[in-house]
Amino acid sequence: MDWNTLIAAFGLYLVFEGLMSFASPVALKQILKQIIEMPSATLRLIGAVSISIGLLLLYLARQV
Repeated sequence: MDWNTLIAAFGLYLVFEGLMSFASPVALKQILKQIIEMPSATLRLIGAVSISIGLLLLYLARQV
């Protein structure tokens, strides 16, 4: 993997990250309030699942 691919991936991440706050900041605030009230174990599980799916997608993308 070269630096251009890493920079492009990070740029795409920032685009997706910014979509919700740009499209609906009020909804984002409500979601963040709900996240704050979640137990830490639930957030940890969500993070683990997200990492697992991300790694699987990266693995599949590199196989093509």
